[in-house]
Amino acid sequence: MTSQQWAKWVIEKRVAIVATCLLVILALGFGGSKLKFDNDYRMFFGEDNPELIEFEKMQSRYTKADNVLIMLEPKSGDVFTPDVLSAVYQLTDQIEKNVSFSLRIDSLSSYHHTFAADDEITIEPLIRDPSELTQERVQEIKSIVLNEPLLVNRLVSPSADVTGINVTIGLPGENTMTEAPQVMSDVNEVVRQFEQKNPDIKVYVTGLVAMNNAFPEASQNDFNVLIPLAFFMIIISLLIYMRSLSATVITVLVILLSIAGAMGLAGWLGIKLSPASVSAPTMILTIAVADCVHFLVTYLQQIRRGFSKEKSIEESMRLNLQPMFLTSATTALGFLSLNFSDSPPFHDLGNITAVGVLIAFLLSISFLPALAAILPVSAARSEEAANNKMKLIGHWITTHYNKIFYSVTVVVIILIAFVPRNELNDQFVNYFDEGVKFRDDTDYVTEKLTGMYFIDYSLSSGKAGGVSDPAFLLQLDAFSSWLEEQDEVIHVNSYDTVIKRINRVMHNDDPAHYKIPDTLFQASQLFELYSSGLAPKQSLTNQINTDKSQTRVSITLKTLSSNDLIAFEKKVTNWLATNTVGITFENASPVMMFAHIGQRNIYSMLIGTTVALLLISLLLIVALKSWKYGLLSLIPNLLPAFVSFGLWGLLVGQVGLGLSVVMGMTLGIVVDDTVHFLSKYLRAKREQQLTPVQAVHYAFENVGSALIITSLALMAGFLVLFFSSFQLNSGMGLMTAITIGVALLLDFFYLPSVLLKTEK
Repeated sequence: MTSQQWAKWVIEKRVAIVATCLLVILALGFGGSKLKFDNDYRMFFGEDNPELIEFEKMQSRYTKADNVLIMLEPKSGDVFTPDVLSAVYQLTDQIEKNVSFSLRIDSLSSYHHTFAADDEITIEPLIRDPSELTQERVQEIKSIVLNEPLLVNRLVSPSADVTGINVTIGLPGENTMTEAPQVMSDVNEVVRQFEQKNPDIKVYVTGLVAMNNAFPEASQNDFNVLIPLAFFMIIISLLIYMRSLSATVITVLVILLSIAGAMGLAGWLGIKLSPASVSAPTMILTIAVADCVHFLVTYLQQIRRGFSKEKSIEESMRLNLQPMFLTSATTALGFLSLNFSDSPPFHDLGNITAVGVLIAFLLSISFLPALAAILPVSAARSEEAANNKMKLIGHWITTHYNKIFYSVTVVVIILIAFVPRNELNDQFVNYFDEGVKFRDDTDYVTEKLTGMYFIDYSLSSGKAGGVSDPAFLLQLDAFSSWLEEQDEVIHVNSYDTVIKRINRVMHNDDPAHYKIPDTLFQASQLFELYSSGLAPKQSLTNQINTDKSQTRVSITLKTLSSNDLIAFEKKVTNWLATNTVGITFENASPVMMFAHIGQRNIYSMLIGTTVALLLISLLLIVALKSWKYGLLSLIPNLLPAFVSFGLWGLLVGQVGLGLSVVMGMTLGIVVDDTVHFLSKYLRAKREQQLTPVQAVHYAFENVGSALIITSLALMAGFLVLFFSSFQLNSGMGLMTAITIGVALLLDFFYLPSVLLKTEK
């Protein structure tokens, strides 16, 4: 069936086609009710991610590391007053009673102070009863706390102006949709009641569980705000560019149906929305406009030239069916290349958007022309002014193509030279914009008290009970001391500090005995004596494994970039390999997972982009029926991404996880302009026997306006993502918009000059 025969069939069956499309999309769309938001930061990592595997092993070996950190800042600027310490006690008690899945609570009130009395060791909470907090007792507590390395820069600042309560959370992992939100709901309610009773104490909340909860909040905000904003911009743009209400209505309906179909299918397939995949509707909305505009611009051109609706639909289908198919196929291939990403949310983004693009294509060749045949059309605007502009541009380019070719070539080479200036540098806390409560609270807590970034090292002695071996403990002590000297480190929580403190206490607090015990027997006895006096929720399972063969060293870090984190990891690994004997070690933490995923994702996306490029190239060669033009099309298809990253390297220089997928994603999009221009150029040469110069003029006159409209619409749609509160989407949207803009300029100026150079 030819394109014209297909158009005639669609016109003949228009009512049935419109009804069928609506029913099919309605059935698919019901799946949208099953869509849910993922609440776990682990969603960014595949099951085979090596850092995730190590982290899960660490979680199973010791107490889980997921936490909520609550920082209290009294307006008085002094934590050590009876009122503030009493408030800490009360808040700790309320957290223990009311926060779901809490495993352990570390605060000044729950900290177990160890001291010797009458030749016996005594272990008791610093605050047993708030009513006993006399001024004398408060000063005693202050002296204990500020001289305890395990507490300073962890639960209290050195200046004693803020204090923290760290709640270790053991999420069961049975229902990730409800567990983290439940914890944060409990925490927020406890904090709300606390602030009402204590208006002179400011409360800040951070931690991994708080971050978990921030992801769906960012996703829902984008879903509720950005999609309506993108729709508004697209509708206004269409009304301005096409000056036809019926054409705008048809386009909006195609967009809505495309989004409903793709998101509904995602719901039926059980795909969970994430901050990355939630931008799929905005992308579908933006990309679906392109096919509609190309079809409708030609359709309206024919109407304005005096042809009937039926003839106009047939001609538009004849001219646009092949390029619409090619652009949809290449765009889908570009998004499907995201399946090579190491981060599953980008798989979902790619798959949902690819499905939406294909649905938009099917609707554009069936529902759109059928509805156009039904609705009345108004096309009073004259095209003469627009055509004259396109003629002038075409004439100027064909007159100066030689100068344009060399000038653009030089500019492109210069910009591409800046690509290596881009440095992979992510800070996962900065995935959220300033103004997002989690980001603001985290930044302030890091500034005043302690960092959210941490790395856990598990050091193994190689034998049961080996953590009490003095030879092992001495090496552990040396490791901890070295860590404390590093600029990146805020705090070190290590078992050697505990055992040295117990040893000192057992020798009447003699500072000379703040050291590792001399024998295995002494160290083992101290461990048993101390651990037996601890409450269950204050046990040492967060530091020592079950058979006492391994111990965990928790290192709290400043907020570092991914490069700095990886460099720190290598520095620590080198130190351990060089300065320890008989010790094996592993490290894991969410920050290391995020640090490595960016680098790994760039390499995997290079493979994905290469595969997509090969498939797109073969498709264009076959469709254009020419090796020459198929290969020439690669020039304006590949250069936009390189030029854009060159500009980014010149102006910004930082590339994160979100930008690592842009090249693969935009590859399919930027092909659109090239395909439409080349198809018109070749049609002029092959069907009308025009010269290359005349063919360029023909292409500009017939598709130039549509290229501008679609490119501007695409740029506007992706620029909407720039306003996302989630930095991955914000950066990805901005870079994609820049790439599309560069692609338009190259297709308008460089592609014609390349064609004319090669034709000569």
